[in-house]
Amino acid sequence: MLTPQSQLLLRNIGDLSGAVLLVEPMADDLARELSRESDLQLCCYTTDKTVANNWQQQSQAPCYFAAELDAKHLAPGKKFDTVVLFYPKSKEQLAFSLAQLTPVIDNNTQLYLVGDNKGGIKSLVAHAEKLGLHAHKLDNAKHCLWFALTGLADKPQQAQPMAQFKAEVAGKTLQFCSLPGVFNHGKLDVGSAILLEQLGFIQQGNVLDFACGASVIGTFLLQQAPGIKLYCSDVSALAVASSKATFALNQQQAQVIAADGMPDGTPLFNHIVSNPPFHTGLKTDYSVAEKFIRDSQQKLISGGTLTLVANAHLPYAEWLKSTFGNVKELARRNGFVVYHSRKN
Repeated sequence: MLTPQSQLLLRNIGDLSGAVLLVEPMADDLARELSRESDLQLCCYTTDKTVANNWQQQSQAPCYFAAELDAKHLAPGKKFDTVVLFYPKSKEQLAFSLAQLTPVIDNNTQLYLVGDNKGGIKSLVAHAEKLGLHAHKLDNAKHCLWFALTGLADKPQQAQPMAQFKAEVAGKTLQFCSLPGVFNHGKLDVGSAILLEQLGFIQQGNVLDFACGASVIGTFLLQQAPGIKLYCSDVSALAVASSKATFALNQQQAQVIAADGMPDGTPLFNHIVSNPPFHTGLKTDYSVAEKFIRDSQQKLISGGTLTLVANAHLPYAEWLKSTFGNVKELARRNGFVVYHSRKN
C-alpha cells in the first residue's frame, strides 16, 4: 500500500539518481518499491519509529532513526546526489529538517519536496523565500505536490535549539523542553491540562506515560509523587529527545523509550496515563488508540488503572468498556473527556 505522497514520488522517479536520501518518508510500501530500483543507492532518515521499523522490514538499505541527523553514522564524508524531503506537519519542523541536511548536501545535490495539499505544502514557495531559498513546482497529482528546492547548500538553515517552556496547571508550575514536530510544541494542550487535574490518585508504583510528547504529564506525576517508577514512551525521536531534556531540566529520573505502540521490556504497570493520538500523519486513524487500550489491559497489574483524555466525539468509552468491563468519566470540559478504567 502506498500513500499519495509516495505514489507521486514514484511517478517522478526519473528525477532521482545516484545516492538518494529520503527524509521523513511515510509508513507505507515505498521502501519495498524503491528497492527494485537497482541503480539507486538508498538511505532513509526518520524521526518516526513506525517508519523506521517499516523500512527495516522492507529494505536492506540503511535507515537512521534519531531526533537529529548524525552524518558521521549515516554517510561519513558523503554527499548525497538526491534528497527527497516529505513535507512535515509544521513549518517549524520543515526548517528543523532542512537544517539537518547541511552536512550531507552540496551544490550538486538535487533536493525535492513532496507533500499533501492539506498539509501546508501549497505555501512552500512563499515559505522558501522567507528562508532565502527557491521552490519550483514540478508536478501535481494525487492531491499532492512535487517541488524542487534550490539554494540550501549556499544558505544552510539553522536548527532551532531545544527550547524551554513553562505552564501552570493544577496548582503546579511545570517546566518542559520541546523540539519542533513534538505534539503541541511549546505549550500545554487543553486536553492534557484537564487530564492532569484528575491524576491525584497516582502516588506509587510503576507508571507509564504513553505517547508522552515532551513529558509534561510525566514531570507533573514526578512532582506529585517522587517515589513512583516512571516510564515514558513515544513513537517520535523528537519527543524522546524532548522528554529526556525535560527530566534533566527538572532533575528527575524516568526511563524514556522510543516505541511503535506499547513499549517492550518493561514491568507490569500500576497505572497507565495517556493523551493518545488519533492521527497518523494528516489522516484520522483510530487504530493506534484502539490498540493501545487493548494492549494496556495486558500491561497492567490486577487492580491497575488506565486513565486517558480524548475528544468527546471519539468512541473511547465503548472501547474501554469492551476491554476492561468498566469505564468512568472523571471530567468533561471544553470538548474533552477524561476516562478511567480499572483492570479486575
